[in-house]
Amino acid sequence: MNYVSFDSSKPIDFIPVGRIAIDFNPTDMYMPLSKSANFNKYVGGSPANIAVGLARLGCKVGFLGCVSNDQFGDYVTEYFENEGIDTSHVTRAKNGECTGLTFTEILSKEESSILMYRDNVADFCLSPEDVDENYIASAKAIVISGTALAKSPSREACLKAVMLAKKNNVRIVFDIDWREYTWQSMDEVSVYYTLLAQNADIIMGSREEFDLTERIVGVKSSDMESAKYWQSFGAAICVIKHGKDGSTAYTNDGKFYTIKPFPAVKLKGFGGGDGYGSSFLYSLLNGKEIIDCLEFGSASASILISAHSCSDAMPTAMQVEQFIKESKERYGDMVARA
Repeated sequence: MNYVSFDSSKPIDFIPVGRIAIDFNPTDMYMPLSKSANFNKYVGGSPANIAVGLARLGCKVGFLGCVSNDQFGDYVTEYFENEGIDTSHVTRAKNGECTGLTFTEILSKEESSILMYRDNVADFCLSPEDVDENYIASAKAIVISGTALAKSPSREACLKAVMLAKKNNVRIVFDIDWREYTWQSMDEVSVYYTLLAQNADIIMGSREEFDLTERIVGVKSSDMESAKYWQSFGAAICVIKHGKDGSTAYTNDGKFYTIKPFPAVKLKGFGGGDGYGSSFLYSLLNGKEIIDCLEFGSASASILISAHSCSDAMPTAMQVEQFIKESKERYGDMVARA
């Protein structure tokens, strides 16, 4: 069943909105960050990773964001352009704001953490004036990152993008993407997340992220009740993730579909969610059944946690299909099906 309709006449498939950052991942693995001396540099930030993932899968991708007016700003925009992502609406910060930096600590295959430098960051400088109606109207869907709602003027830019998307028959995807260090209070989180969730066609997040979104409205119940609540505002699909226990997509006809993670040779504990999100959205755009969208997303997540990078490791559709084929040959056809 087609739960979300996309306007095929629009030339851009997806426009993610939010941060483009830089990841520094250690090459001397499995030791504390204080003892790591060597790092590889990658484009990072959840919206940026999703944009790269969608482009690798063959989608036409734009981006709405702001980066620093320096060499790091050059690096991330040039990377996007090499991936075929339109950067015509990636603006430059005007007052010395910096591209955010993330240093990752990979202590073991099961234990990873991140150290972020996000004071005076450029991505929060995206302003409502940067959000062009014609650009939004040219997309089949926009993907709003929850982190972009944490500060002004970025949050107002996101809300304007949502208003213009609804006006122009553009689907709205809300990737909750909670990062504690960017917010002033839990009430603030809930207020802005609720505003987005009430206007979204697709909501994706972990159980913890849904709990934060529902903090003020007080759903505080099962995944199914959470999905039912947000679908009362118009959401067609709610994807609720439980990490190693898998994820479930709840559709607005009362059905649900569950997937388990594919077995993987795990290298790190982060990055899987961005691969999952891009592959799920790609599959949905291409008319796949919901369970197949979940399978594609789960396979991509397993590929990502087996790789050193996030953006650089985003797979092509052929690579995801090959991974699924090989996994089923080794573990059985129902390897990821609940």
